Amino acid sequence: MIAAHLPPLQVVVPLISAPLCVLLRNPRMAWGLATAATWASFAIALALLDQVAESGPISYALGDWAAPWGIEYRIDMVGAFVLVIVSAIGSVVMPFARASVEHEIPHDRIYLFYAMYLLCLAGLLGIAVTGDAFNLFVFLEISSLSSYVLIGLGSDRRALTAAFRYLVMGTIGATFYLIGVGLMYMMTGTLNIADLATLIPAIADTRTIQAALAFLTVGLGLKLALFPLHLWLPNAYTYAPSVVTVFLAATATKVAVYALIRILFTVFGDVQVLEALPFRSVLMGLAVLAMFVGSTVAIFQDNVKRMLAYSSIAQIGYIILGVSFATVAGLTGGIIHLFNHSLMKGALFMVMGCVFMGAGSVHIRDLEGMGRRMPLTMAAFVVAGLSLIGVPPSVGFISKWILIQAALEAGLWPIAVLILANSLLAVIYIWRVVETAYFRPVPEGAGAIRVPLSMLAPLWVLTGASVYFGLDATRTLEVARSAAIFLLEVRP
Repeated sequence: MIAAHLPPLQVVVPLISAPLCVLLRNPRMAWGLATAATWASFAIALALLDQVAESGPISYALGDWAAPWGIEYRIDMVGAFVLVIVSAIGSVVMPFARASVEHEIPHDRIYLFYAMYLLCLAGLLGIAVTGDAFNLFVFLEISSLSSYVLIGLGSDRRALTAAFRYLVMGTIGATFYLIGVGLMYMMTGTLNIADLATLIPAIADTRTIQAALAFLTVGLGLKLALFPLHLWLPNAYTYAPSVVTVFLAATATKVAVYALIRILFTVFGDVQVLEALPFRSVLMGLAVLAMFVGSTVAIFQDNVKRMLAYSSIAQIGYIILGVSFATVAGLTGGIIHLFNHSLMKGALFMVMGCVFMGAGSVHIRDLEGMGRRMPLTMAAFVVAGLSLIGVPPSVGFISKWILIQAALEAGLWPIAVLILANSLLAVIYIWRVVETAYFRPVPEGAGAIRVPLSMLAPLWVLTGASVYFGLDATRTLEVARSAAIFLLEVRP
């Protein structure tokens, strides 16, 4: 009986747990409740993925009101995969959070952190679950509003400025998305994504629908930090508490990419906008620019969190590049990179959380000799860094290999060359950290730094996963390929 109600439970569990954290007000009890909620969400996501793999897309009408009058939750292979990514990262982050949050956030605000964390998780999961375009906006705002608070909890006063900038740009993005939804509703009279996909092809040539597509793309482009709409991201990742940076870097932008994929390949799927309009060239050009601008700027950063933030902009470029191919191989590469980048970047930001706890700084100049002072932590940085570069047998290699294959299949060999060239830029900024940590002497009087096992264990779970899923990518590639085939061939 419970199995039939898993779609709403996926959102309800963290959503109800959030206010309970406020009522508890006890940091330890709030952490325990948040941990239980996130792991329950992860179990539900795995069950939903299994159901979709066995019996196809799941449709759940809230209150038994049939769509389009009622709100529909619809989960296909793409959404189920995103649910697993978000809930898995959320679950792994929770053990890491306990010590890190106590170190970086005032004691009297810790329970608020867990409440906002669960709200953000509920919003991100809701985006992947919903089959309603306006409901997607609601969940987008739930996740965004809670993210602003999470970022503002940072100990550095600049965290408030970063949160405000994110709020301004996030509000603009949400407004653009809402205008796009309003224009589609004006022309079709429905907000259900499946209905929109059926009705829009007949009116796709109208300026109203084309304007709606433009508004939707720009709005979601702001949310996913696609170059040049990325200006909120570097400061947000740099000054947010370490746990917040880990969670947002590994999930928030990925879910926004999912929303864009849903618009392009489901709502406008039968219109084939990437072929009929110059969307493909625009997306591909912006993706390549994001790859090179993000990586180039990362090279010159002294703050490692900021360096990794610009690296994230480049990695988003890889994902959008795969989407722009609009082929099975390209979409497979983009979708698999959603998963792989979550592992790599989550691990790298966890390393910086451990370093900040031990050394009180994440500037490169303060990492001298850190390889000997924090051997296990910095070893994880090396492994995850090699994965980011794309060295086999890591997950980063799998992503880039699939994207290169997609480029060659499409006859775009210059793009394949650019993917390889961009990997060399990643070598430079990762090497800067490795050189300082391993080839500079330990500062005089500095000793070994111990990090709690509760932080090291999740770090090595993500680091190990970034290698394991590179050695055995069969299952993840099957899921990503099934999702790509579904998006390109099967319409709701």
